[in-house]
Amino acid sequence: MGIDRRRRASLALTLNFLALFLAVSALTTSYWCEGTRKVVKPFCTGLVTTKQAFCIMFNSSNINDTRLVQYIWETGEDKYVMRKFHTGIWFSCEQNVNMTGEKCRSFIYVAPANERGVLWLCIVAECLYILLLATGGILMSLEVCHIGNVIDGLKLNAFAAIFTVLSGLLGMVAHMMFTTAFQLTVSLGPENWKPQTWDYSWSYILAWSSFTACMASSVTTINRYTKTILEFKHKRRNIEKNLKIKQKLLELDSPEQVWDMYISSVPSTAEELLDLSTSGRKLSNTSIFLDLNDLPDPQGEEYC
Repeated sequence: MGIDRRRRASLALTLNFLALFLAVSALTTSYWCEGTRKVVKPFCTGLVTTKQAFCIMFNSSNINDTRLVQYIWETGEDKYVMRKFHTGIWFSCEQNVNMTGEKCRSFIYVAPANERGVLWLCIVAECLYILLLATGGILMSLEVCHIGNVIDGLKLNAFAAIFTVLSGLLGMVAHMMFTTAFQLTVSLGPENWKPQTWDYSWSYILAWSSFTACMASSVTTINRYTKTILEFKHKRRNIEKNLKIKQKLLELDSPEQVWDMYISSVPSTAEELLDLSTSGRKLSNTSIFLDLNDLPDPQGEEYC
């Protein structure tokens, strides 16, 4: 049983560290959502002799001269370009005009003013999620390395389970808050940011994978705690039962009562016999048989 408990403790600790690694990776990256933006091509600058894919050609070298009529050759969808972007909790990055490099800005200021409070709560919940997850991992590590009283190990186990469950709940709330804030920003955000197409990306998958590993770790920890408590109760019940039988045997004076007590104390099933043998407090068969040998012969024939 001790080996099984240690294996469960190692499994819970491994899941906790996995959840912590995934949570930190998701928080520090900006690929929760990816998509494209449809923007108008800028005018080409400098001497342009061939058609460019990322800018609009016109028939004058003076772009600021309003007296000239500019003839633009691109029409329809050719006037637009699809620029990729990706967004995380902290930043939203978009490709530059020439499709090389990126320009990033804080996602907090991209979100509508009335939704920034939700985004700040999301950030606080994510940070608390990582903090509580790390605390639970430290307690699990102390429990695995703990050599001493079993009761102290159970206390560490209980606190680790509480911190891990709380962190999982906070993580779930934080992820749902970000989902809500991003969707509202897509609908009500500034025109120079609204995406044409978008979808959730690998950082978002890491965040929910972290939540899954966190809850698996908490379930394993609670299961270990519950199983250990049930084992203790079972052993205590067997010990109390055997102590009561011994106490009754000591209080009995008559050989007939001893014989009746001996017959009634024989386990009726194999499970009870196993409990009596494993409890560590076996009945003294020698004393019982000594009392039976001391019985007079007539009484022995009468019992036979």
